[in-house]
Amino acid sequence: MSLRGKVVVVTGASRGIGRGIALQLGEAGAKVYITGRDPKNKKVDPSLPTLENTAQEITKRGGQGIPVYVDHANDTQVKQLFEQIANENKGQLDILVNNAFAAADSPTLFEGKTFWENEPELWDTFTNVGLRSNYVASVYAARLFVKNNRGGLIVNVSSAGGKAYFFNVAYGVGKAGVDRLTADTAHELKPYKVAVVSLWPAQVKTELVQNKVEKKELPPQLLEFFKKGLPTAESIEYSGKAVVALATDPNVLNKTGKIFTTAGLGKEYGFKDIDGREIEVNPQYIELLKS
Repeated sequence: MSLRGKVVVVTGASRGIGRGIALQLGEAGAKVYITGRDPKNKKVDPSLPTLENTAQEITKRGGQGIPVYVDHANDTQVKQLFEQIANENKGQLDILVNNAFAAADSPTLFEGKTFWENEPELWDTFTNVGLRSNYVASVYAARLFVKNNRGGLIVNVSSAGGKAYFFNVAYGVGKAGVDRLTADTAHELKPYKVAVVSLWPAQVKTELVQNKVEKKELPPQLLEFFKKGLPTAESIEYSGKAVVALATDPNVLNKTGKIFTTAGLGKEYGFKDIDGREIEVNPQYIELLKS
């Protein structure tokens, strides 16, 4: 499943699912632009991977990793990213993966408070770099896709939290918005042969979750939930295998506008996690997709 010659953007790829997706796209031979915030402008845990680490690993695996510091809350920086890509690749762009999510760094994600116990600004934390930034990146990517008339693929990393309560109200509404963004942008882009899908990973062994479980920095209920699920959780690269499978499927346009679980795609395309495990499809997810 080669993606050699393809130009890709993965937002929010310093670590976690974004990093895993970028690594698998690089392993398939793609030229991968990865974004993350400038470490000068945020607190950085030295135990976590950096944007540069991810880019180096992409190149080591046979692709080309290009790190670009982007604050996805800043529309000008996002526009400049896509201008850079167009200038360096004669206008070519093949895949956009929208993964940036600022709330992953927010302690409020794991506090378990009700919406009225938090200040209203929590809404912006969960939907600005997440739902809104997905929209902005999709705008600039779509302009390149349509101009090139070569088709394309947008993958929006979402969550079952868009259909069932998880974490908090702002999280769920934001993820539901991402899935609706997928459906409506797919409707407008289908005539140009650009597919747009939402991807639902299940529990993932991200660096953040593993650190918080190890240090017991979670409310009791969430700590038990994540601790119980870690042994069977997906690696960060399993989502990347799903994106590669979609990107190399000549009939991916048949999937446009829809939601897919990583495990469901694993069953369909026949890929396993990096440790050789077959990831089982969560029956509750299937019921949510039917609802």
